[in-house]
Amino acid sequence: QVQLVESGGGLVQAGGSLRLSCAASRIINRINTMGWYRQAPGKQRELVASITSGGSSNYADSVKGRFTISRGNVKNTIYLQMNSLKPEDAAVYYCNVNSDMAYWGKGTLVTVSS
Repeated sequence: QVQLVESGGGLVQAGGSLRLSCAASRIINRINTMGWYRQAPGKQRELVASITSGGSSNYADSVKGRFTISRGNVKNTIYLQMNSLKPEDAAVYYCNVNSDMAYWGKGTLVTVSS
C-alpha cells in the first residue's frame, strides 16, 4: 500500500511563506499528475496546483504568481512553495498522485494569521 506523507504545514503570518513537501512511501509507476489540493472548513476540496510527468504545471487562479509546484530530485516527491500567504489560503493541504489509481495523503494544516 502506497502512502503519501505531507509535511511543512504550520502557522504563519499573512505575507509569510511556507514550503510543503510530499513523499511517496515507494515508487509509483505510470504517474500522470502529481499535485496539491486544499480544503478549508465548510468548503469543498479544490485543486491548488498540479504538475504532469512531462513537467507542465497548472495553478488555481487564486494562487498564481504566489505558489510554485516542483518535483524533487528523489522520484515521487513534490513540493509546494507558498509565498505571500493570505488568510484565505488557510486550509488542510493534501498531496495527490494520479497513476493507475489516485493516491492521497492525510493532509497538513496551514494556518495563516492576519
